Amino acid sequence: MFQQVSIKNFSNYLACFIAILNTVLLVAISAGLQLKLSLVAYLIFLIISFVGSYILLKIFLEQVVLKRIRPIYKIIRDSKLSPKAKEHVDNKSLNKSMATVNDEVVNWAESAQREISTLKSLETYRQNFVGNISHELKTPIFSIQGYIHTLLDGGINDDKINIKFLEKAAANATRLQTIVEDLELINKLESDESIFHITTFDIKDLVNEVISDLESHSKENNITIRWKENASDQFQVNADKESIRQVLINLIVNSIKYGKHGGITEIGAYDLSEEILIEVSDNGIGIKEDHMKHLFDRFYRVDKGRSRQSGGSGLGLSIVKHIIESHGQTINVRSTLDIGSTFGFTLDKSK
Repeated sequence: MFQQVSIKNFSNYLACFIAILNTVLLVAISAGLQLKLSLVAYLIFLIISFVGSYILLKIFLEQVVLKRIRPIYKIIRDSKLSPKAKEHVDNKSLNKSMATVNDEVVNWAESAQREISTLKSLETYRQNFVGNISHELKTPIFSIQGYIHTLLDGGINDDKINIKFLEKAAANATRLQTIVEDLELINKLESDESIFHITTFDIKDLVNEVISDLESHSKENNITIRWKENASDQFQVNADKESIRQVLINLIVNSIKYGKHGGITEIGAYDLSEEILIEVSDNGIGIKEDHMKHLFDRFYRVDKGRSRQSGGSGLGLSIVKHIIESHGQTINVRSTLDIGSTFGFTLDKSK
């Protein structure tokens, strides 16, 4: 009943109620004591009771209750307003219905709780990222230091190890360069500095080019790369061709890296009316369920030892996700342990 009544006007209603109640009590008491009071006396008592109740309630509500509520409400209002709008907000803004104030306070509290949860999650992500990048950089740096110090301590004169150690140091330096370049690429994608050159091209032709480029790599691992049966139609898509080439390379290289010896990597393209779905599947080691939600995180590795031995930066899937999302599309993964994994992403279909 009183939810739509302003906080200040509430004192008026309550004062009226108390005055009427006091007058009714006076009438009852005077009748019980057989006192004969005039109507004017009752009216005077009613007015005095109303004025007294109103003054006391006004002092209590506005000077005690509202005095404590105003700073809290002002903080809530200020947090929701732009700096320009704050100039027009004063204490009169508190003259709202109780329901409105309550809803605003509750909504603000819920929003603040969500922000706190988000900030905690981001802080955890930041800590993990700092730890991961430190570990990723530390490994090749320590290796380079070890090889160089060994050479400086006399190994440079040993023909059995000098060239070998220089080659290993160079390989680790290349790995460092790869990590830095991948980080720069992700930063550009996140900050929208990367401007894609959108063109129309045949996705099947691009996949075939990537398969040809990775042929020697797949043969080294005894992996067969082929199109899925009935899933190799010609489809024209609108996208940045070179960035999608990188997506395909990263996904197919991953399927080779984690595939079983003598295994198969299959690619499929499917018409989804407005988009084209491209899938890269393997019959490799699969991915555990608890790894799935972190799969596209920076430096996250399902098989840490095997990944580092292969010389990857740990940023491949993160780059893939950023490229696809920068195209306004989605990427997903499904996997079964010891059976294989399938990565799928969509691209705009050319009209």
